[in-house]
Amino acid sequence: MRLAETVVVRASTRFILPLLAALALAPLAGCDSLNPFDKGEVYKPEVKPDLPAEKLYNDGLAALEDHDYEKANKQFKEIDKTYPYSQWSKKALLMQTFSHYSAKEFEEAASAGKRYLQLYPADPDAAYAAYLIASSYYDVVLDVSRDQERAEKALVAYQEVIQRWPKSDYAKDAKFKITVLRDQIAGREMDVGRYYLQKRNYTAAINRFRNVVSQFQTTNQIEEALARLTEAYLALGIVSEAETAAAVLGHNFPESQWYKDTYALLQKKGVEPKENEDSWISKAFKTVKIF
Repeated sequence: MRLAETVVVRASTRFILPLLAALALAPLAGCDSLNPFDKGEVYKPEVKPDLPAEKLYNDGLAALEDHDYEKANKQFKEIDKTYPYSQWSKKALLMQTFSHYSAKEFEEAASAGKRYLQLYPADPDAAYAAYLIASSYYDVVLDVSRDQERAEKALVAYQEVIQRWPKSDYAKDAKFKITVLRDQIAGREMDVGRYYLQKRNYTAAINRFRNVVSQFQTTNQIEEALARLTEAYLALGIVSEAETAAAVLGHNFPESQWYKDTYALLQKKGVEPKENEDSWISKAFKTVKIF
């Protein structure tokens, strides 16, 4: 500490200490206004009784009917806070998931649904919670020109519904949504593949089309994927694979316009469809993958 600072500290101490001593010795004037207990009064904190869980729950349901999702969530969260791990808390958590979903608060809905599955994995309503989680991802899926992370999450979540609760009321719709999502993800692969094909980056394009053929044979993208593979392999001079892709396309979709155009392309090159059973393309179609 510098000399100037030392002087200031000492000066401050010299004035503050006598002042504190004086305050300590001074009589407490006006005590009547400062001490609430000097007249024998006892302070009693106001305690509000907890509302019954049933009333909170019914109030939440009423708010849901009025589409007041904020109020509904407040009621259901109060149950979870005041009556944790009770049957009412379990019911409230499920309705909280539904309320968030109805309000299009999809992240919150997925979070609440996951918590429900963690706490009550064997509960009869667990299938519904899992379905709401999947739907929370599904409803925010972007078009094929964008990243499909949400579509992939939704796909996995719907698959869980089918695998764990195949006889539930939600399995049928989950299967339909899986079909839509698989088309969506395959469409994204095709979109990127076409981009690479246009840029004459044939290897990168083939990798994308290969994903569709290997993983999404049952989607509506498969015909074009086989046709584009033929085009890309021909551009690289890999004639055998081009012939195989065209042969598989013709065998599975003989009336397809994609096959007609592909056949014409091969004829221009002086070749024709011919399947090589050792090709990865041929092997991929021996086992059709649905999920």
